[in-house]
Amino acid sequence: MNIQAIEVVRDHDMGRRPVGCRLCGSRLRHTLVDLGMSPPCESFLRADQLDHMELYYPLNVLVCDTCYLVQLKEYISAETIFSEYAYFSSFSTSWVAHAKAYCESVTKRLGLGADSFVVELASNDGYLLQHFLPLGVPVLGVEPAANVAQAAVDKGVPTRVDFFGVRLALQMVSEGLRADLIVGNNVLAQVPDLNDFVAGMKILLKPEGVVTLEFPHIERLMAENQFDTIYHEHFSYFSLLTIELMASRHGLRVIDVEELPTHGGSLRVYLANEDSSWSVNDRVAKLLDREKRHGLTEMATYASFGEKAQRAKRDLLAFLISAKSEGKRICGYGAPGKGNTLLNYCAIGTDFLDFTVDRNPYKHGRFTPGMHIPIKPIEAVDHAKPDYILILPWNLKDEIIKQMHHVAAWGAKFVVPIPFVAVIDPSELSR
Repeated sequence: MNIQAIEVVRDHDMGRRPVGCRLCGSRLRHTLVDLGMSPPCESFLRADQLDHMELYYPLNVLVCDTCYLVQLKEYISAETIFSEYAYFSSFSTSWVAHAKAYCESVTKRLGLGADSFVVELASNDGYLLQHFLPLGVPVLGVEPAANVAQAAVDKGVPTRVDFFGVRLALQMVSEGLRADLIVGNNVLAQVPDLNDFVAGMKILLKPEGVVTLEFPHIERLMAENQFDTIYHEHFSYFSLLTIELMASRHGLRVIDVEELPTHGGSLRVYLANEDSSWSVNDRVAKLLDREKRHGLTEMATYASFGEKAQRAKRDLLAFLISAKSEGKRICGYGAPGKGNTLLNYCAIGTDFLDFTVDRNPYKHGRFTPGMHIPIKPIEAVDHAKPDYILILPWNLKDEIIKQMHHVAAWGAKFVVPIPFVAVIDPSELSR
């Protein structure tokens, strides 16, 4: 592998860190957006931690002008973020349904059966692999967070607690394990060492095997002003252009791509060995051409994004200030990573939100990082009867509004902050 020299600088109390692109090594000279300083988005606090110092790190997003990878520097190690994790995928009904539909369709597409082997990287609580079990397809999850992996094991999903890369791939192959399908849903963005991760997939994959990766599409992120999906555990943000370059570095090629509505607009890419018999779907060339036409090879396109984020911040703060001045009560719905980026970038604390609620009991009784907004069970909304409910996981707004439609009984309205403030009156919607 051709490893280019990487320039290093000394960051505040972090020792020496590379400023080169984590994929191709080129020097990073361009900025997408600077969201200031923020604490790690999943570092929810107990009450006894509120008087302690919190660590804040920059959310300064850079763009490589060689491979077009949008990226954060590795301010926090993956081990620090993921050894114990507060996100359980199964608490989103729509996400579990999305995973089930994928398992059924890919089983048919690839002809998977009892002699096949599926490995999911960052398998979380078994939200996806559980759907292969009734189909008779053998599976293995790889999940670094032991607390989350245990939930998968409890569902009957075999899970190995470890970080994936070349080391683990070689170990698995030495144990006689090779994959017909490797699944990586919303994990690629969370990998600081992309080359090690992709090289590991290459090692583990059977000659005619397939890799599918899902990740938020940087084209949609910029077009729809989804700046809050930027946080420290997301080290990278991808276009298909970048994925194609990444795959070719490791003897893989893109054979298909699907555009998905999940997470505000995602891609599902299919990779295979470059010398495999798989043909390439026409969708690949069409999307690559569209990305070029939309300026994803031009640094000026990325440079214009910062102003959109600033405008959304002003827009949301103006609404909240006006509502509070009118004596309105406001609470939040959800405590997702993206919500904590939004709250900290906009400096929204308990002066605006009385509390937020979440379906995940792990977060109940805790406080959001930085802004210290208390997190309560869903039922707290019914007790407080707020005038406005700010939906922080806006990518799930349809699911949430349907779930919480009953708040129309006391006149409550929903507020969606992205791309810009929108107020939704549930009494005007049919169930």
